[in-house]
Amino acid sequence: MEFALENINQSFKRISCTDEAVRRADFENCTFEKCTFVSSNFEHCRFTDCVFTECVISANKPTNSSFIHIRFKDSKVMGFDWTKSRVAHELSFEECDITYSNFSYLKLHKLMLLKCNAKECDFIGSDLTGSIFTDTNFEGSKFSQTNLTKADFRKAYNYGIDTRYNTLKKAQFALPEASSLLLSLDIILE
Repeated sequence: MEFALENINQSFKRISCTDEAVRRADFENCTFEKCTFVSSNFEHCRFTDCVFTECVISANKPTNSSFIHIRFKDSKVMGFDWTKSRVAHELSFEECDITYSNFSYLKLHKLMLLKCNAKECDFIGSDLTGSIFTDTNFEGSKFSQTNLTKADFRKAYNYGIDTRYNTLKKAQFALPEASSLLLSLDIILE
């Protein structure tokens, strides 16, 4: 799929791009609706102030691409390797499936995951300060050396966070799910 080099205030609907690369394209204030990018890498692209609604983005490596102030709504962004991007800043996911995505060692302050499936995701070494994880399922996701300062897990579930190997200063949790934090303390609860 060929895109113009400069895409400003554009609306893209029902675009299907499979096993192709999107190269050297800039997208500013664009909307993507019901688009499919499967095994289609974004190479040297820049996305700024864009919204993806009901899209499927799967098995994508965003080589040297930038994502700034991006909202994903009702989308599947699965197996996305964010570590290959040049910049990932101000990301928001609402009612999305981001299963198998890799966020390791990224600085993602105020990451928003609202009503998402974040199964088997990698957050190792990430800085998620001030992030909000409302109604998000973290089954099988990895947190280690992760900065979760002021993160809001009050309505999140199925997370496994070892309190010894993560920074949890002023992070918010709620019962009964917060009792899983005790598993890492090697104590006996009755």
